[in-house]
Amino acid sequence: MAKIVMAVATVAVLLATSLAQGPLSIVEDSLPTMHTGDEFHLALHAKGGAPPYQWTAVDDLPAGIRLSADGLLSGRPVKVEDVTVRLKVADSATPPQTAEKEFHATITAALLLSWLDAPKVNNDRIDGSLKVSNGSKDTFDLTVVIVAVATDTDRATAIGYQHFPLKPGTTDLKIPFGLSMPNGSYIVHADAIAEIEAKNSILRQRLQTPRSLQVAVGP
Repeated sequence: MAKIVMAVATVAVLLATSLAQGPLSIVEDSLPTMHTGDEFHLALHAKGGAPPYQWTAVDDLPAGIRLSADGLLSGRPVKVEDVTVRLKVADSATPPQTAEKEFHATITAALLLSWLDAPKVNNDRIDGSLKVSNGSKDTFDLTVVIVAVATDTDRATAIGYQHFPLKPGTTDLKIPFGLSMPNGSYIVHADAIAEIEAKNSILRQRLQTPRSLQVAVGP
């Protein structure tokens, strides 16, 4: 009997505490912009109700992002997109109070790599150019390597290389490449690796020609 009375009293205390602190709500009104490949951390906060709080995601989170039970939203986004997610918090009252809020978030490409002039064959050469952009607030230590891979031997030949700091806000910086190649069939790969030393973070982007290029010169 004493245990039952104690349990009822505990519940009453939790409920009273919850009501005294006001209704449960989520403090944050918005989520900051996220960048693909860049580590993201945001501690969510709640007020009111009876701490401690338990957090869950009502909707699927963007690929690469996770939410811990104590409210830490973190990870590395993998896809450029605009997303809408609903997050939920529950307090420790009995029964628990809950609160939900819908958030809209934008995921942008911190490092963007694309063909400016797609690789093409000119006599015995494979030529082309890339464009690279830095959509973040950090300076990248950027390395760009372009290789032509022979389809019959898998041998890779570098036909372009650049290594330089890429400043924040840089848009569509041109990187040309080209080299004379032996007769054969080639797939061209372009890899961009951006190191952010201050964050101990590395971003990567890759391009590949959709079909092989044929170099055939001479009789």
